[in-house]
Formats: sequence, structure tokens, C-alpha cells
Amino acid sequence: MGKFLVIFLAASAIAAGAGMYYLQVYAFYEEVQADNVTDVQLTTLGAGVPEPILYEAFEAIDADSSPLRYRACFRTSMSQAMLTETYELYDDPIPNNAPGWFECFDAQALGAALEAGEATAFMGEFNVAYGFDRVVAIGDDGQGFVWHQINACGEAAFDGDPVPEGCPPPPEAEQ
Repeated sequence: MGKFLVIFLAASAIAAGAGMYYLQVYAFYEEVQADNVTDVQLTTLGAGVPEPILYEAFEAIDADSSPLRYRACFRTSMSQAMLTETYELYDDPIPNNAPGWFECFDAQALGAALEAGEATAFMGEFNVAYGFDRVVAIGDDGQGFVWHQINACGEAAFDGDPVPEGCPPPPEAEQ
């Protein structure tokens, strides 16, 4: 009876671990179908509104379970000089890791390129989901990446603090 109980507990632990791994890495992600118009947008310097840019080879994943799960890769023929003169830069970009199977998005390499000045981060869209900005980074070679990053509004609201000036009211306050 003791052997059976140990085997049962070990098998249950292995099954639970494998199930949790699968749920975290694979289960909730879905491919995002490109609409070939608004998939990649940057916020303009003057008007402060997102507008589409030229892009190709778009790949993206997302999950309903969290706004932080969005990742995308693309290529653009637009020059860095034109982009930096036209669109808002993003302060303190921190790319989030993507699942290993989404091979086009390497957060460590992207972070190193941003630090080395080989890529530039732009504001894609402020508060794409409450408290999260869509960040777009484009390398000197035209390779681009998109992810969601928590902003100051989200940090304050999710910590239960008053939101900074300029932030929309948290969703709970709108009800």
C-alpha cells in the first residue's frame, strides 16, 4: 500500500507540473492575424495619436489572460532618422521574455540592442489596455518588435495608490 501511495503522489506531482508548464507556455497563446494596416502603429510627436507605419513579415501572439503576453515581430523599410523625427520615443523600454517557441522575439538580444543604441524604442500606443503601453522597438536594420509594458498609471493603480496626473481614471473608478 505504501509503494502505491508514493507512486500515486509522484505521478500526480509530475502530471500537475507538466500541466502547469503547458498552461503557462502554450495553452493561452493565440496567433494574431495581421490586418495589414494597424498591426504596427507609432504615436506621432505633434498630434500624440497612433498612426500605422510601413511594415511586412508581421508575426504576433497574444493571450486574453494578461495584456503583458502580447509580442510581435516585423520588418520596416522606414529609416531610423525619419522615425525619430516623426514619432515619440519611449523612455525606459524593458522587453518581456516571449515563450521559447515564438522564435522571432528574443528579449535579451533586443534589450542589449536597445542599450547599445542599435535599436530605438517608440511609443506605440499609450494605455492600449489600462495601465499598459504598447512599445515598438526598431533596429537599425529595420527589424522591429512590439510588446506591452506597464506604465506609471498602471503601477500606481495596481498598487492601490492614487494615479499620477494625466492618467485616465482606473477602470474601477469609472463604474
